[in-house]
Amino acid sequence: MKSIYNEILQAIAKEEKLLAVLIDPDNTKAESLASFMLKLNTSIATHIFVGGSTVEKGETEKLVKALKKLSDLPIVIFPGDISQITNHADALLFLSLISGRNPEYLIGKHVASISKLRNTNLEVIPTGYLLIENGKETAVQRVSGTEPLKRREVQVIKDTAKAGEFLGMKLIYLEAGSGATHPIESNIISEVKQQIQVPLIVGGGIRSKEALDAAYASGADMVVIGTAFEEDDTFFNKLKRD
Repeated sequence: MKSIYNEILQAIAKEEKLLAVLIDPDNTKAESLASFMLKLNTSIATHIFVGGSTVEKGETEKLVKALKKLSDLPIVIFPGDISQITNHADALLFLSLISGRNPEYLIGKHVASISKLRNTNLEVIPTGYLLIENGKETAVQRVSGTEPLKRREVQVIKDTAKAGEFLGMKLIYLEAGSGATHPIESNIISEVKQQIQVPLIVGGGIRSKEALDAAYASGADMVVIGTAFEEDDTFFNKLKRD
């Protein structure tokens, strides 16, 4: 079985940039999925993330099964809750919300998930998840009951990311939140990248090719885009493979 994490490392070693398209089961209409995936499959996307802060039980598995029939890209669960775990995906981001201090999202949910994961075929990837303020309250804030890290407190963001790495996280994920009013600033991405040795994922508020390129130029190894495609899937036209 291929290791998605090792493939990420290999891509970074070759200076390739990765793009994950985040699909929220609650915001995805079955009747439009085929045409959406046709555009996704001809784009520069390298991974499909599936998940959301609040998703109806069973919807994630249903969507993953449908996606498997429509794409050969790796499908990675980006869970907001234990109910979103499904063995039909390829991997799971084992997210610890290290920007917050709610024990449920630091370790509690993880312990509760082991009954599902003990005999799983999923590749489980420990991921340090940092929510960064973006100008509006996000679903992650509401669900987790935590506050985002302040953008101006760059040293705190850097130290939190490094602490995640020292704790054994294999990925660090900087998140502005779904529907963010603006993406994470380039200086934050750059300074965090210089601080850590593990791959850096950046998501939230990226709605243009220029913002995507800026995130890459600042040091993001993988960028995650979700809302931009939900609102306007013609965005894929700007991201077609050569």
